[in-house]
Amino acid sequence: MADGDILSRIDELVSEEHELRSRAIGTGLSSDDRSRLASVEQQLDQCWDLLRQRRARVEFDEDPDQASARPVSEVESYRQ
Repeated sequence: MADGDILSRIDELVSEEHELRSRAIGTGLSSDDRSRLASVEQQLDQCWDLLRQRRARVEFDEDPDQASARPVSEVESYRQ
């Protein structure tokens, strides 16, 4: 996946995240919407991580196409 494709996916996910959060105002979210929001947030973290990996590979004269999306469990554990 090229950087432009990753950025397009990030834009799509951010739009969905904003739509879900705007739905939550005043009434909250259904359990399905809460689950979807959590999934969107995790996918965003994965996309940003992949983009950072690709950019780091370019910086160090390595092939950015060798970067791959890491599992959610790995990406989410960075915060701890």
